[in-house]
Amino acid sequence: MTNIEKLGEILSHSTSAVFFGGAGMSTESGIPDFRGVNGIYNQKLNQTFSPEEMASYNFFVRHTEEFFDFYRKRLVYLDTKPNAGHFALAELESRGNLKAVVTQNIDGLHQIAGSKTVYELHGSTRRNYCVKCGASYDVEFIMKNIPIPYCEKCGGIVKPDVVLYGESLDNETVSNSIHAIAKADTLIVGGTSLIVYPAAGLIDYFRGRHLILINKTATHADADAELVIRENIGETLAKAVALSS
Repeated sequence: MTNIEKLGEILSHSTSAVFFGGAGMSTESGIPDFRGVNGIYNQKLNQTFSPEEMASYNFFVRHTEEFFDFYRKRLVYLDTKPNAGHFALAELESRGNLKAVVTQNIDGLHQIAGSKTVYELHGSTRRNYCVKCGASYDVEFIMKNIPIPYCEKCGGIVKPDVVLYGESLDNETVSNSIHAIAKADTLIVGGTSLIVYPAAGLIDYFRGRHLILINKTATHADADAELVIRENIGETLAKAVALSS
């Protein structure tokens, strides 16, 4: 029996599985990894500031126009579509085998694919809000109102609802993620190198039976996993979910 077949069997018997995903989940949809070899972090985008600095809260405050130029070009991908893995997770949830998706991604592709319970640790480019009055705006508003999007109600700056460098994770999102992982019978960790904290530390709350790692490269959690699969995450999940039906 292959590892994918084993995963399919595990999923067919799971009643409270949780998926914890990172950038690898989105790269198969054409969104570049921030920290990968060809990712945004390793590109020379600006002679003065690094990509990490440009994606920081301080840069948003002090260089607002430059922040939005970087943000629109490098962090928003409106034309991307969910891949087979996103749809497989939504299918698994609809069957009652999967209870939640916990993601470090900000693209909203899980919800577009049909997943209902999604905890976005780093926020989403699909949501935006006025820093003064809290009014909500969609991503199209950010893309159209150049160079700086201002609130139509009060004139405040409209900020993407993403966690920038220097900002804390949302407490409620973290709490919900911990609760789901702690209650899970199966935890699938996919497309993440588990080096970005505090998000990566959430898997330490898992007390269930089956820990599954799907990632192209090694992680510090591999030794604790029941299965380690070094294949494309989208294809792996699609095949495993198909076998679990």
